[in-house]
Amino acid sequence: MNIENKVIVITGAARGLGLAMAKTLAKEKGQLALVDTNIEALKIEQQACLELGASKVECFKADISNEGQVVKLFESIVAHFGKVNGLINNAGILRDGLLVKAKDSHVQDKLSLSDWQSVINVNLTGVFLCAREAACQMIETQSEGVIVNISSISRAGNFGQTNYSAAKAGVAAMTVTWAKELAKHNIRVCGIAPGFIATEMTASMPQEAIKRAEAFIPLGRMGDSDEIASTVKFIFSNDYLSGRVLEVDGGARI
Repeated sequence: MNIENKVIVITGAARGLGLAMAKTLAKEKGQLALVDTNIEALKIEQQACLELGASKVECFKADISNEGQVVKLFESIVAHFGKVNGLINNAGILRDGLLVKAKDSHVQDKLSLSDWQSVINVNLTGVFLCAREAACQMIETQSEGVIVNISSISRAGNFGQTNYSAAKAGVAAMTVTWAKELAKHNIRVCGIAPGFIATEMTASMPQEAIKRAEAFIPLGRMGDSDEIASTVKFIFSNDYLSGRVLEVDGGARI
């Protein structure tokens, strides 16, 4: 797909990976629908994307775990742009914790149902809802489409991330399923499983924790958000790529 003038929806676009993706696609002259719960932050980045070359940029506030809001979101996007060509399912949250924390045979804490459910609601159900509504709009407007789901190498299972790992494994499975179902509608579906990426979230980690993480990465460093964004661009541009989850992790394996 030639990105120029194509309408691409990016969730979680106010910062981190989502913002990097928006700026990369802006340089390709795409039309961007930026989605986040922080509308003020989106509006700050709107002008930056226009200055980088985006042909049109609109900002939308939505909770992607809320079905009604997601349905209205994509109706509003089509009302503004006339169609949807791409979706990047990027929005996500963390609520890390051990399944059970115990010492000397005494249970001190356990992963709460609320922490489990909040991550599943956003990272899994939100991806499902956005992809469903994007696909509906692509089909009804007879637009070629690309859906990119952001998974994680944690989908293989990661210490302290029962909820996050389960959600990201589900995202990877849905990616393959949708690629098979939607191909007949001229819609491709791919995923990206980032490794340890330098973002605002990781910047808040203690330096010792960052050094320990980097020691397990064969390339010896964290990834850059622009390296994930360039992978998104590659997926959009390669019309024979579908049903695959690309691991961009510096050679790391959890």
